[in-house]
Amino acid sequence: MTESTPFQIGTKAPPFKLPEPLSGQERTLDEISAGASATLVMFLSNHCPFVKLLKEGIASLAKDYQSRGVAVVAISSNSVKTHPQDGPDEMAADAKQFGYSFPYLYDEMQEVAKAYRAQCTPEFMVFDKKLELQYHGQFDSARPSRDVSVTGEDLRAALDDILAGKPVGKPIKPSVGCNIKWHP
Repeated sequence: MTESTPFQIGTKAPPFKLPEPLSGQERTLDEISAGASATLVMFLSNHCPFVKLLKEGIASLAKDYQSRGVAVVAISSNSVKTHPQDGPDEMAADAKQFGYSFPYLYDEMQEVAKAYRAQCTPEFMVFDKKLELQYHGQFDSARPSRDVSVTGEDLRAALDDILAGKPVGKPIKPSVGCNIKWHP
């Protein structure tokens, strides 16, 4: 189990251009976030039990907040050398299975994960309309080993505050999950 490491609030979102296995297109941060009130960047994987627990909740939250002007993107940075189940074909299948309404991008060289200082999956970052970080924390308190319902309450509260133009009011707890599988 790994915790996310602090990423300074106010930090500008690092740009990226990554392929989306489902569509076969390359996507950029600027394209994804254009005109958005906020941008949610998630680091996910297919195999991690922490992510598996949240997949339906993530899909639901994304649809709810996309209708409110939030851009949403997920990135997988795991090494396919050590975890082939996190490769592009499997990502596309996962996106279809869970009805992801957002791009699920593949960071093969792991440069984007490093630029965002991502450490675990799942990991959640919310940037305001100027692409300045306002939230870097957990989805909610649900864990594979706990009998806690998946609600997305922490991330939803942060998104609500950011959309209202307020600082995040709820104390920010770090994301917890599987460590990113770095290339050997």
